[in-house]
Amino acid sequence: MSGGHSDAHAGGPLPENLTVAGWRVALIITSFTFSLPGFLNGAQTGLALGLDRAVLAALLAGLILCAGACLTAVISVRTRLTTYVLVQRSFGLKGAALVNIVIAIVHFCWFGVNVSFFGDAMVAASKEGYGIPGDFGTFVIIGSVLITISTIYGFRTLDRLAMVAVPLAGAILIAVCVTAVSAGPVDLAPVANPPTPMSFGIALSALVGGNMLTVAAMPDLSRFIRTRRGAIGGMLLSFPLAAPLLMLISALIALATGQTDIMQIVVSMGFGIPALAMLLLSVWTINALNLYSAGLSMAATFPNVRHWIFIVGGGAIGCTFALLGIINSFIPFLVMLGLIIPPIAAIYVIDGFTRFAGTDSETPPAIVWPAVGVWLGSLAVTIPAMRMGLSLTTVPALDATLLAAGSYGLLLWWKRR
Repeated sequence: MSGGHSDAHAGGPLPENLTVAGWRVALIITSFTFSLPGFLNGAQTGLALGLDRAVLAALLAGLILCAGACLTAVISVRTRLTTYVLVQRSFGLKGAALVNIVIAIVHFCWFGVNVSFFGDAMVAASKEGYGIPGDFGTFVIIGSVLITISTIYGFRTLDRLAMVAVPLAGAILIAVCVTAVSAGPVDLAPVANPPTPMSFGIALSALVGGNMLTVAAMPDLSRFIRTRRGAIGGMLLSFPLAAPLLMLISALIALATGQTDIMQIVVSMGFGIPALAMLLLSVWTINALNLYSAGLSMAATFPNVRHWIFIVGGGAIGCTFALLGIINSFIPFLVMLGLIIPPIAAIYVIDGFTRFAGTDSETPPAIVWPAVGVWLGSLAVTIPAMRMGLSLTTVPALDATLLAAGSYGLLLWWKRR
């Protein structure tokens, strides 16, 4: 999404004359929520929990994401600053570089997830006898190369294309859902041996983790919203509506068909190449956005290295993740995101409300140790705790957020004393 922004104001406050109404940002967020990784998450959750508990998890996830997005959006409306500048003020110049490298790696992981869908789509097409030779690995490599090249040379076009392709992919999912449900009675209970067994808390954490990067990077979009009230209204129109709707659609499809591979489902239902091509286009455009955003993060961290070098490197790393089977560890990846990203947002939000009242332009120090220490400390506590099955709220993402926010707030209070 970064490509559509005004890069001229990336390092300072956005002028008021460039602001828009909150509902316009809400439309962008909602359209990008209807992604194929979101479908896979919903399908696996539906099979593991059954429809009623899966939709409840999505409703709660939508409210949690909305609460977080309201905070990050309000901070950005107050300051008119990008996520990168907010992180820099809180973590320091080198501290922000560390955060940026981690966020870029997360984008590369998402690239791997999405290019796996590309590979699946091509395999589905070749099985239908369209005369396309190759296996999953070959298609992943070809897809990675094509998406990487198009990100370097045609990003502006892809950015605009995404605004059409992603909603159309959502329409295809709805059509598949209607076809699947009308084929016969659907058992809405959890299946006996789901492909990814999970508790309600882990499911909720994965749903939150899957969208947490959007919440943390919300200032890149929400700084364009005219008023604080508009920012809160925009967030209320996005996550609380989009998350349960996508869950309802994907869980119903999975429970009706017993499958989570949307590409195979689309082909088996006779939707054919046009629908497959539209899903491919949505994967392509979203992956270009992942690569572009990661490249921006790295270019801001290492300004002497050209942007295209990071795009090429990111494409290669993402392709490797896909070939290593990141799609098979999708839920653990999302749960891990729920531990890594929320503390970053919690820290810059607390700073935005307390330490930085205005848009001061003082140069940040190299490292703000309290912020870096709380972030790394929260990871050192929550990752082992999750592995041992220990949880305060039963939702690891919520544990990480509360721990980081509480620790950082206490640290600031103690420093003032």
